[in-house]
This record gives sequence, C-alpha cells and structure tokens, in this order.
Amino acid sequence: MLILLLFTPAGLIGQSPFDGTWVLNQITVLPEKPTQYLLSKRVFRCSGCIVNVEIEADGFDHKVDPADYWDTINVQIVDLRTVEIIAKKAGRTTYTEVDVVSLDGTTLTQVVKDTTEADTVTTETVGQRLEDGPGASHALSGSWRAYKVNRSSNGSVIKYRCTADGFSGETPLGEKFDAKFDGNFYPVEDDPGQTMVSAKLIGPATVELTHKRKGKIVSVSRMSVTPDGQTIHVAFENKEANSTTSFDFQKQR
Repeated sequence: MLILLLFTPAGLIGQSPFDGTWVLNQITVLPEKPTQYLLSKRVFRCSGCIVNVEIEADGFDHKVDPADYWDTINVQIVDLRTVEIIAKKAGRTTYTEVDVVSLDGTTLTQVVKDTTEADTVTTETVGQRLEDGPGASHALSGSWRAYKVNRSSNGSVIKYRCTADGFSGETPLGEKFDAKFDGNFYPVEDDPGQTMVSAKLIGPATVELTHKRKGKIVSVSRMSVTPDGQTIHVAFENKEANSTTSFDFQKQR
C-alpha cells in the first residue's frame, strides 16, 4: 500500500483533474524482469525478489542485513511444490509469502500478506515458468515471469488532492503525506519504514517523485495523466532491487 501512496500525480493551478479517488489497474502491475529462485540442499536463493537473499531453508528466523521492513527471514519447505517465507522486523511479522508450483510445474502462484498496515493487504501473483531449475532442486527453482496480479481492495485505492503548491495522498489504511514542489523531502505518516518523499513538477501532466529512507534514495516514480483525465500511467524504478515496473491508475467513477 505504501508503494501506491508514493505514486501520486502533480496538481495543476486551480481545480486539479487528479483530485478524487483512484483505483489501481491490477492487470498492469507487472515487473519487467523475471524472478529467479534456487532452492537446493536446503539453501534458498532469490534474485529479483523484494529482497535478494541467500539463507538456509530450515524453518528458523535468520538475520539478514537490516532493511526498512524486516531484519529476519524464515524460509520453510512445506512440501515438494510449496514454500513459505516469513519476514519480521524486531520480532513482529511484516510479510508472509506462500509460493505454490502447479502440478505440471509451469505455473507459480504467490500469495503475500502485508501486515505492516492497519489491516492486512493481500496480493496474489501468478507467474509462468521461463526456465527450469537444476536437477534435484525444489520445484520453485528456475526463472518466472508474472502475468497476473490481484491485490485486495483495501490495498488498491488512494485519494489524491493537488494544488498549485504541491500534492497530498491518503490511503484508507491511514498512510498519508503532504508534499510541496520545493525540492524538500516530506514524511509519509503511519509508515513503519519512515519513507520521505520529494516532488518535482516536470510538466503540466507529469511529475517525478523521489523516495528515500535513512538518507538513501530507494526509488523514483514518474507519472503522466492521460488527456481524458481518466488514467494515470506510472513508471516506477526500484533502486534497491534494480528493477522497473509500469502500471496504471483508473479514476473511480
């Protein structure tokens, strides 16, 4: 939900066409790069995930480099086709992910529960296998590309209010910010990761937001509104994962 909050478009002078409530277009939320897994000899490796890791898959919490939303990760092999991943911050569960490979080995269904919010936000992602893993490795091993994403409704809606001086965003779960077009960074309230946002107006219908945590730039998003005012195209660059994603918001009628 925090990611949605950071994709807020800029306002124009006077009444802004962006004022109101917007809904994420689920079909367009697809990463450009595939995700690669290797689970072999009870060692789990992931590249292109939310966090790139290499840890033992033994069902115990393992310390990882402290991040904004986790400091331990637990990987449990449930069966030959299922893996559960639990991320925690200071002992509190922040994310739970269950990965299930289809019987024919061609489809991966991932259900992620984000418990950093006031209410749990659930996202289901379905991916297609691009490459097999090495022999004797777990069925999850290999390369996958997502082709369908479905996020729970409480994590898909955001309200925008824009003025000539800046813009603000607020989610139904309580996260919000109010940024000015002055180059300074402003806090996202109710965000455990303590994200800061800086806004830059590129043109009448385009804005760039830079996001940082603990003094480090973590992502940049550029948004453009369509001439009919019904769609916002978003290009999001994740600096930490070195990946890009593009998707749309639709104006709620």
